[in-house]
Amino acid sequence: MPDSDAPSRLDPNRGEPSDTRGDQRNLPVPVPRPSEVARDSGETFLGRLLRALFGWKSGSIRSDLEVVLGDGAAGDTGFSPKESIMLRNILALRGQRIEDVMVPRADIVAVQQDIALGDLIKIFENAGHSRLVVYNDTLDDPVGMVHIRDLIAFVTKRAEVDPEINARRKRPLAAGLDLKKIDLSMYLSKAQIIRPILFVPPSMPAVDLLAKMQATHIHLSLVIDEYGGTDGLVSIEDIVEQIVGDIEDEHDVASLATVIRQPDGSFVVDARASLEDVTAAVGAEFDVGEAAEEVDTIGGYLVAQVGRLPVRGELVPGPGRFEFEVLDADPRRVKKLKIHRSRQLSAGTEAGVMRAVGAPRNTGGAGADPAASAGAGAASSKGAQQP
Repeated sequence: MPDSDAPSRLDPNRGEPSDTRGDQRNLPVPVPRPSEVARDSGETFLGRLLRALFGWKSGSIRSDLEVVLGDGAAGDTGFSPKESIMLRNILALRGQRIEDVMVPRADIVAVQQDIALGDLIKIFENAGHSRLVVYNDTLDDPVGMVHIRDLIAFVTKRAEVDPEINARRKRPLAAGLDLKKIDLSMYLSKAQIIRPILFVPPSMPAVDLLAKMQATHIHLSLVIDEYGGTDGLVSIEDIVEQIVGDIEDEHDVASLATVIRQPDGSFVVDARASLEDVTAAVGAEFDVGEAAEEVDTIGGYLVAQVGRLPVRGELVPGPGRFEFEVLDADPRRVKKLKIHRSRQLSAGTEAGVMRAVGAPRNTGGAGADPAASAGAGAASSKGAQQP
């Protein structure tokens, strides 16, 4: 007989008492679905595929891609060279800050809010931008931006003529527009076409600003420093170019070379040229040393050398035997300079130059062989032509 103290119940399927502990032991074990396994392990199908192909250990897809692209094995994964560059740029975008991609304050094209519409049209013609920053008194007091499409829409609406009136004219106006109705002396602020602009700190990650521009549909932002002043400007194009490279449309004018070699061996340089570009053009002798860690441009290096803003025509010592001559500058910045070797040569160097150009000297004596002397002269001339 079963023990009356043992817990039991009637099995509805078999009509017999059963032990509850046996029920617990025989419960079915739930089997997770493949999608649940992948979700629990934080892994996707692409990650499992990459590890299966390359034998990687478990890790994030980001680190796996960094390994592939960093080892130069992108060709084995099916990525083209262009795709590999873009993938590396996307991965590097996380470490980019606004200050790394912004246009410096000195290069911002901006207009005052009380500018006449006629003058604004001229600025748009020469600026090469579709959006311009608008400020009140100074650039440190911005009020927004103006888009060239809004300006055209305003002009078109003001110039429209009633179709019935235009049809009764002896010579109907083309497109029904009377441009004489436009007051080009009207201030921009009265036209009410100024749009809002974003304000961001220089330390903001570039990828965060890109997401903010997408969400707000505002593709222009001013970089504001800790004192509330304008430090630079960033457009959505500046951020996208960090991924895909320079974007030039049919209205962009090809920029001139920033470092131009002159016939006399000197170099005319745009002050905004990077130190890397200048060193590559001038040569390895042009070594600025640790200064490259403090400044990025040749103009910045020049200002750091003298501790102030040099004036036009000033000569400034450069690295090694090089010297700078300021060709163009204004009270705010250096614009153009020339790099050449210092004209102060030592006496020993001058003597070496005189020997190199073939200064006459008689070393053969009275009984010297003329052919031997001629051969020596030819050898000396040949040596003078060596760099």
